[in-house]
Amino acid sequence: MNKQKIISILKEKLNLKDIYVTEDNNHYKITAIGNIFKGLTQVKRQQTIYHPLVDMITENKIHAISIKSYTLEEWDKKSRITYIKK
Repeated sequence: MNKQKIISILKEKLNLKDIYVTEDNNHYKITAIGNIFKGLTQVKRQQTIYHPLVDMITENKIHAISIKSYTLEEWDKKSRITYIKK
């Protein structure tokens, strides 16, 4: 499994504006941005990301996932705060 495959699957299945994936062995960090997360709890957001990847997880193609998810508004606010801190 490579990160491009994960990006491709999530872009195809979910309405995301942006997605970033980093990989270290079979451990992946996913940052997903989209209004699909508006009004969802953190648990529901993670379930939304896990669902399209469940086959790869159960087949051990993906060993571990760390997920950060943001609505467009949350991402914009985070970006502005990060920019100000620099």
